[in-house]
Amino acid sequence: MSRSVFVDSPFLLGFEHTRSLIDRAAKIAAEGYPPYNVEAIGEDAVRITLAVAGFSPDQLSVTVEGRQLVISGKREGEPGQEPSYLHRGIAARGFTRAFVLADGLEVETARLEHGLLHVELRRPEATPTVKRIPIQAG
Repeated sequence: MSRSVFVDSPFLLGFEHTRSLIDRAAKIAAEGYPPYNVEAIGEDAVRITLAVAGFSPDQLSVTVEGRQLVISGKREGEPGQEPSYLHRGIAARGFTRAFVLADGLEVETARLEHGLLHVELRRPEATPTVKRIPIQAG
């Protein structure tokens, strides 16, 4: 993978973390299962919807690790209990899907409806802060 010229500029010192976020986002975008939508719901909210047909809430996990939202699904059936399929078109494999979150974006809810997992994120309204820096006499 080629690196962005923007991040490799010698004038942008200390942006190694940004480079790793860009590399991670590119890797995540290449994954294709399960399919998902990302929609804006207002100026400060986003909804991620994943198609997770056949998964129950106890087989799904939604976690936030640092600035990364991780959604995973794991099917654990008893050996020998697998039905005998004539055609299997619904994917039954486990998955892990990750999204890099912008600063301040927080997960509000996760809801499973009709085979779709909806994860809603919101950016709380920022309260302006003023930090006073003491001046030392030298």
